[in-house]
Amino acid sequence: MKIITLCGSLKFQKEMMTIAEKMALEGYCILTPVYPVSGDIVKNEEQLIKMKEAHFKRIELSDAILVINVNNYIGNSTNLEIEFAKKLGKEIAYYTDMIHDN
Repeated sequence: MKIITLCGSLKFQKEMMTIAEKMALEGYCILTPVYPVSGDIVKNEEQLIKMKEAHFKRIELSDAILVINVNNYIGNSTNLEIEFAKKLGKEIAYYTDMIHDN
């Protein structure tokens, strides 16, 4: 079973979760960022760093990353994730390429 980490802007949370569900149903093991779902949890700088480190660990554990680049948007954090995946020799796919192939 191929392990794929989804990467992309938090503003694409809905799209990322829809893609994660579809890919899981196709038999992939999907790792996703942790999204803020409660406005009640205040995160300090150390916690935000830990969340970022955890996401990079997901990339390490995966076979590939899928960059969710709606309207070809890729922000600074996502660019760092792509560069990290490249350094590790991970397969990198882009969502906008996938939707044009269908």
